[in-house]
Amino acid sequence: MLAHNPNATLSLAAVPAESARKYPDKVAVVDGAVRLTYRRLWERARSVAAGLHAHGVRPGDRVALMMGNVADFPVNYYGILAAGAVVVPVHLLLTATEVAFVLQDSDAKLVVCHEPTASVAGPAAAEAGVPVATGADIEGAEPIPHHVTRSPDDAAVIFYTSGTTGTPKGAVLTHLNMVMNATVAAVDAHDVRSSDVVLGCLPLFHAFGQTVSMNATFRMGATVVLLTRFSGDGVIETMVREGVDVFHGVPTMYIALLEATRTSRSLPVLRNCLSGGASLPVTVLEAFSTAFSATVFEGYGLSETAPVACANQAAFGARAGTVGQPIWGVDVEIADAETEEAIVAQPPDTLGEIVIRGHNVFSGYLNRPGATAEALVDGWFRTGDLGTKDAEGFVTIVDRKKDVIIRGGFNVYPREVEEVLATHPAVAQVAVIGLPDPVRGEEVCAVIVPAEAATVPDSDDLIAWSRERLAKHKYPRRVHVMDALPMGPSHKVLKRELRLLLSPENAAAPTH
Repeated sequence: MLAHNPNATLSLAAVPAESARKYPDKVAVVDGAVRLTYRRLWERARSVAAGLHAHGVRPGDRVALMMGNVADFPVNYYGILAAGAVVVPVHLLLTATEVAFVLQDSDAKLVVCHEPTASVAGPAAAEAGVPVATGADIEGAEPIPHHVTRSPDDAAVIFYTSGTTGTPKGAVLTHLNMVMNATVAAVDAHDVRSSDVVLGCLPLFHAFGQTVSMNATFRMGATVVLLTRFSGDGVIETMVREGVDVFHGVPTMYIALLEATRTSRSLPVLRNCLSGGASLPVTVLEAFSTAFSATVFEGYGLSETAPVACANQAAFGARAGTVGQPIWGVDVEIADAETEEAIVAQPPDTLGEIVIRGHNVFSGYLNRPGATAEALVDGWFRTGDLGTKDAEGFVTIVDRKKDVIIRGGFNVYPREVEEVLATHPAVAQVAVIGLPDPVRGEEVCAVIVPAEAATVPDSDDLIAWSRERLAKHKYPRRVHVMDALPMGPSHKVLKRELRLLLSPENAAAPTH
């Protein structure tokens, strides 16, 4: 076996650097009236890198980035990378305390924000004892001449994602992971062209938006039109005005666009549409394809896989109801879900746990060797998702081994919500589940058993109480009160039974 080559170098910062060399005057970013060419984007990123060095940031240091979908996001993102540092994207729906945990756990050297996020970033940085700066604070220095050299195995980005315990974990993605995923997504899976105009409405702090909408687009020298807020009418208007021909979205966005077609005077001419983040209902896929005369290519991945692992691809044909086939250089198989200490491959069309190996698989969870050992087994990443793979290679997501709720494309981890609700004085027991929702895909539902001495808690009061303590995408919009939770022989709550009991076909839970 060959030893690691210490002379090999690779940097995700090379993505805008090379496009600036090849397409210097091409518009890379559209943000309202702002137009950044590749030359200007890379120049500003190198200026940010110089500013970070002046603030004491050194290669390998972690820098938290807390910005929305504005031109300053890629400027600072690539500036951090150009400085040789590691980007820690921060979810913009987190509370200050939740952000503080990310800053402390990642040992962030600095948190970079902009005005709209300063009200949360400031208190979070103070709580974590981390310096905070705005993009304007660090940009303006003489640009460094070239990005700092890094090893392919060095960390590039750390995505924070909670596990079944509800404790956020930092998934470490290397330069090799991120560069290869962007390149393969652009060249092999999604047919990105330099002439494309891509709508960047997916959050850039999220792996999907970051790799597919930003990195893959810039890898091919195309243009991304950024949007900070999503509304069906506004998005259609923007796409028509800016000549957008590529749309990336989660199912809720496709539903909103379909609804907006009823009142829109004109529709964009879309060449390519990608869906991810949650399963896209076949009825929505078909209706959208008809309304926009465009094929929707659904894919699948996780933060730990950079994120793209599977996709419906033109080369293999799109098959509704599936997430397509593994992307180039990546293996996706089905393993026995009950055998956790080893990977036991299953034959075609057998339900099991989806496992992934390849250039896209992360190097591990930051400072969590135990969690890493559980996730990476025999060279494969255990996703915790259940699915099947047919003889032709098409993968279908069936269920989740872990009880993760995907609400509007964002992961909600029940244990984390349960931990908060359990502190309410009127709550004796609580189980949090996801219930089908026509707009969000899934909605967060809390099932409560009241404390004996307490008055039965009011659903609206519990929702309002949890809303103050949880991020916007996490707090339950539905609360159901029961005398007891269904338990199995090992005294574990049978959440599958709760889902069946409270499904729309069987019961209507109070909503908010």
